[in-house]
Amino acid sequence: MNLPAAFVEKMKVLLGEEFDDYIKCYDEKRLYGLRVNTKKISVEEFQAICPFEITPIPWIENGFYYDGEQVQAAKHPYYFAGLYYLQEPSAMTPANRLPIEPGDKVLDVCAAPGGKATELGAKLQGEGVLVANDISNSRAKGLLKNIEVFGIGNVLVLSEEPGKLEDYFPEYFDKILIDAPCSGEGMFRKDKKMVKAWEEHGPEFFAKIQRSIVTQAARMLKPGGMILYSTCTFDPEENEGTIEYLKQEYPEFEIKEIRPYEGFACGKPEVTESKDESFTKTVRIWPHRMHGEGHYVALLQKGEAKDAEPVKMSKGRVKKVPEEILDFFADVDWDMDWSRLETYSEKVYYMPEGIPNVKGIRFLRTGLYLGDLKKNRFEPSQSLAMCLKKEEYKNTVNLHVEDERVIKYLKGETIDVDDIVSPKAKGWQLVLVDGYPLGWGKLANGTLKNKYLPGWRWQS
Repeated sequence: MNLPAAFVEKMKVLLGEEFDDYIKCYDEKRLYGLRVNTKKISVEEFQAICPFEITPIPWIENGFYYDGEQVQAAKHPYYFAGLYYLQEPSAMTPANRLPIEPGDKVLDVCAAPGGKATELGAKLQGEGVLVANDISNSRAKGLLKNIEVFGIGNVLVLSEEPGKLEDYFPEYFDKILIDAPCSGEGMFRKDKKMVKAWEEHGPEFFAKIQRSIVTQAARMLKPGGMILYSTCTFDPEENEGTIEYLKQEYPEFEIKEIRPYEGFACGKPEVTESKDESFTKTVRIWPHRMHGEGHYVALLQKGEAKDAEPVKMSKGRVKKVPEEILDFFADVDWDMDWSRLETYSEKVYYMPEGIPNVKGIRFLRTGLYLGDLKKNRFEPSQSLAMCLKKEEYKNTVNLHVEDERVIKYLKGETIDVDDIVSPKAKGWQLVLVDGYPLGWGKLANGTLKNKYLPGWRWQS
């Protein structure tokens, strides 16, 4: 592989006698990983039903290697059910090492395509709120789909400059993840196009962006809260240099220990101006030391916690819940707080608790999109289906993964289900594969009219 001469010289300095081992890793095949969605299924349950061979990623409790050259993991019904996410193994580290607790208010600043946001949302277990932002509107649309497939409803999906978010979320978040735009040096083996991109926009270009983002995020973090900063590059200016800049601007930040793994390498105090030994608490992931691509991870805490200022809350617009909604949710085993219901035109949303007024922000989703309120009826959404569990909805059509009707359903076809439902059954049915939701169908006379979202359908 032809690497830029300037990059090679830098790596020789950074790695010293390890440089030759590093260069040899370019002869190895790229690695493929999947991460289990622990909001829907336990790791043990997934291992019991996984249809292809997987091997544990030793530093990620819910991560596994698989053979991406032999297995089409994105073509399996369990993928459509949101039981796992496909992600490069090292890239699983940032969301894994940010200590999320259910009920936290969490921001993923640069969230698309959703690999880290989906893990943060799963760790929240339906409590608190996840704000997932990406400045690119087109990428944010892909982010939204991945979050909805994962069944995460306590979410705001935004597409804004991080700086604009400051006005809405001052010292609001308990935890913030910044997977920063970077020069991508750690991805050269995985994606050779990154080399050309590096030559066009190198570390100096990205360091300016990173320093802007990290200081903006600092102002949105509560005292006592934590930021996890990560990149997929090796460059000291983008890594330790950005963290040093944050600490110079906001001295109340302290670098914290990251839960260790034997393959992790320490960050490098010697590349900083301060030579501060606390940089050894940050982590460098080298592809010749671990079975993954290159990454940098730093965890910081913002001073001591203090009593929070009261947040101005958005007010629900629904004074009286329409009967059509109440009728539908009579079959849903959820404890609904109807004061959190909001409507925009005919669309109905269930808002997370404790969010500020976000009017004026460019958003793709606020809360869980429940469905559409139309004349004399309520039509449930795909995102609601993905948030439900089998036992939480009264009327279900449960198909075995090898039943040919699963693929027909995912392709948008009408299917006959008179062999598995009561002759008297009718109306909205939650379609499941081995007990895990795929979407909706509407039943009449043993035939299920397909309501699977067209944009999500199986592509041959």
